[in-house]
Amino acid sequence: MPIHFGTDGWRAVISDSFTFDNLRMVSQAIADAVASDHWDKSPDADSKKIVVGYDTRFLSDRFAGEVARVLAANGFKVLLAQSDSPTPAISYAVKNNHAIAGVMITASHNAPRYNGVKLKGAFGGSALSEQCRRVEVYINDNEEQARGPNLMDFNKAREAGLIQKFNPLPAYFDHLRKLINTDIIADNPQRFVVDAMYGSGRGVIKSFLQGTACEITEIRGDMNPGFGGVHPEPIAKYLGPLASAVSSGFGNFGVVTDGDADRICAMDERANLVDPHKIMALSLKYLVEKRGMSGAVVRTVSTTRMIDRLAKRYGLELYETPVGFNHIADYMMKEDVLIGGEESGGISFKGHIPEGDGPVMGLLLVEMIAESKKSLFELVADLLADVGPALYERVDLRLSRPVAKAEMTEFLTQKAPAEIGGQKVQEISQRDGVKYIMADDSWLLIRPSGTEPVLRVYAEGRTQEMVKSLLSFGKTVAESVV
Repeated sequence: MPIHFGTDGWRAVISDSFTFDNLRMVSQAIADAVASDHWDKSPDADSKKIVVGYDTRFLSDRFAGEVARVLAANGFKVLLAQSDSPTPAISYAVKNNHAIAGVMITASHNAPRYNGVKLKGAFGGSALSEQCRRVEVYINDNEEQARGPNLMDFNKAREAGLIQKFNPLPAYFDHLRKLINTDIIADNPQRFVVDAMYGSGRGVIKSFLQGTACEITEIRGDMNPGFGGVHPEPIAKYLGPLASAVSSGFGNFGVVTDGDADRICAMDERANLVDPHKIMALSLKYLVEKRGMSGAVVRTVSTTRMIDRLAKRYGLELYETPVGFNHIADYMMKEDVLIGGEESGGISFKGHIPEGDGPVMGLLLVEMIAESKKSLFELVADLLADVGPALYERVDLRLSRPVAKAEMTEFLTQKAPAEIGGQKVQEISQRDGVKYIMADDSWLLIRPSGTEPVLRVYAEGRTQEMVKSLLSFGKTVAESVV
């Protein structure tokens, strides 16, 4: 099976396509790409230094060691994380250590049987799409010319100083102290639950808040490569243990990070899910109104329009991007961005790296609750009274055949309805799939998956009836696609 190295790297099933042999091939291609003239050479970066990290998945530590062996054999000095670490901590380590690139062994929120490789640029975010394309070119070239990977004995590489183990958390925590006001938290210590979902965010929030007198109960924080049999994705159907912990009185709210801790979600004291839409809107309000910060606001096409209403109120520039944090990162690197985020929980803000970061957004949420002296339920209620209501739902509909995005976009644009649920369709966007925006700011987004015969349908409405009408229309469209 050919290895496809896309903008989010490479993911595959362990022992099927994700094997040591294939990983060595990918690692060699990364070494070739980074060494080539085509790689974006940062003037501040050491062109021979690469950071390697890994999550809690099955064999991730061994896979990371194998990547380090290949890179060392190609003359790179490798900083190898000494234990599982959050993706954003590894991304920050790339920038902080002036490395030319970073490699993270993770399949993020995918099912336990998967593992993967994420590639990082010198700037501390996901590698540019051109850099990822370059890796794929070298994978294909090396296969065609039957060139195997260079490989160095691990212990010899360590003795030669080509592989050095390091702990990425101290420098990451020093950086987070510039972004999070621990004095505010210490003045009003919180009692809450952290759900690490057995991922590499385990222990991070709890360790950072040591000394603030917060009472933190961490669940699913032990090493479990099978993730308890669920996807380590912070969405409602996988958060039963967090709901139980909050309902049982272990904390007044809950914060949850995904498998590699680059996504955030939360739960209020009544065990209601506080989704990333609300977290991003609350964060935007807080950064502007309490911290007096400003800058552009960037959200993906599938993220709440509460963000738009707040940006308009504050007089801030708003940018909408296709789905994927890499599009948000592009703006964060070239413009003065206050906050950027997506509906799946990848969010970051000014002063931080251009990377979704679960721990930092969880900590900002703790700071907001401490500062407000209100409960999370009250904060969300105030938000919805102010710029809501905003009810959101997403469904994935299986199709009988894969559908090209261009074909679906044309079909949806030509068949656009005049109204849905009694609301006039006021605008049609083709930024990523097709999005119908209603007169009352409700919206429906329909976009085909790029990898499987699935139609993703996203809806945000002002009432539950409107959400139902929008999703019903989306299902009708799916049924009409042969």
